[in-house]
Amino acid sequence: MSGRAQLMWDEAVTGYDFGPEHPMDPVRLALTRSLVGALGLDREVEVVAARPAGDSTLRLVHREDYIDAVKAASAEPASADVSYGLGTIDDPAFAGMHEVSALIAGQSVGAAEAVWRGDAPHAVNFAGGLHHAMPGAASGFCVYNDAALAVARLLELGAERVAYVDVDVHHGDGVQAAFWEDPRVLTVSLHEHPATLFPQTGWPEETGADRAEGSAVNVALPAGTGDAGWLRAFHAVVPEVLAEFRPQVLVTQHGADTHFEDPLAHLAVSLDAQRAVQVACHELAHEYAGGRWVALGGGGYAVVEVVPRSWTHLVGIAAGRPVEPETVIPEGWRQEVYARTRQLGPQRMTDGRWPVPFAAWEAGYDPADRLDQAVRAARRAVFPLRGLLP
Repeated sequence: MSGRAQLMWDEAVTGYDFGPEHPMDPVRLALTRSLVGALGLDREVEVVAARPAGDSTLRLVHREDYIDAVKAASAEPASADVSYGLGTIDDPAFAGMHEVSALIAGQSVGAAEAVWRGDAPHAVNFAGGLHHAMPGAASGFCVYNDAALAVARLLELGAERVAYVDVDVHHGDGVQAAFWEDPRVLTVSLHEHPATLFPQTGWPEETGADRAEGSAVNVALPAGTGDAGWLRAFHAVVPEVLAEFRPQVLVTQHGADTHFEDPLAHLAVSLDAQRAVQVACHELAHEYAGGRWVALGGGGYAVVEVVPRSWTHLVGIAAGRPVEPETVIPEGWRQEVYARTRQLGPQRMTDGRWPVPFAAWEAGYDPADRLDQAVRAARRAVFPLRGLLP
């Protein structure tokens, strides 16, 4: 296995652009890639541009009629078929939509292939993590589900146990749906409670189909959850289910929209807590998955202040060169931010909360605490199905 992680990057992924009024501004990808370079991390990884996912690969998850509908909308956006979730407010059709969506999917599939074959220990595609796309419909800013496609490609290559951990503020519904009946895939999602946030799924009682009971784990966090609660919930659930499942590969999704500055959700997590979970995912990959780690981006709509820093930390951790939280951000990058967005960029790689303290679950829980109730609900729903104590 090569000692260098791979960073999947093709400048053309910034063409994933729903228009100037849409919250998913592709400048977040360009600024992340630029910050990775400004901090010298691109010298610590192998930067790889994978090929777009072809139709046979897309069909590992998506229906052929849906792929045809995306192609048609891509060629003539005005004719997009809303019955496929295309041409909606969330997923407006745009010229070239199929091509760039397939390119992003190809980067995640390429990351999975590299890690499985031992070409790299870890691979990052921060343009990916488009976890809401369904087999037959676009949803929630997501056209093709690159995360599910990466998992499906691992299964095609011979993997028998793949774990997918999603810490986006929104439930990883599309990935869960793709593998709902497949006991070879463990999907774990920590997200804001479905009563208060799209897509209104991810209840703890969603545990997988009859033949795959216990293969879906959902931790539905109360709105307002901050650093200590978020980390407590992660560590109260994820390590135990991974230890029992024994994945051969760990695929993780790191939506940055859990942040307290994100405009589309209601958690109150800092950049420093996001970094702490990234570190934990890296450690869990080594502890339970032989070091094989595919890390993806996801949501995140504070496109200057949060997303570039969060995913640059992810790249550094995967590269084995973690960026210290107190690192001062190069002035050249901040000038680029202003030139592109007319916003002032952040000055350091921290929100000033590192290291982030939290109380371990093993120390006991408070039955009256809403966060602890959420953790208990997840553990009670799925742990016995996996032979674990709730």
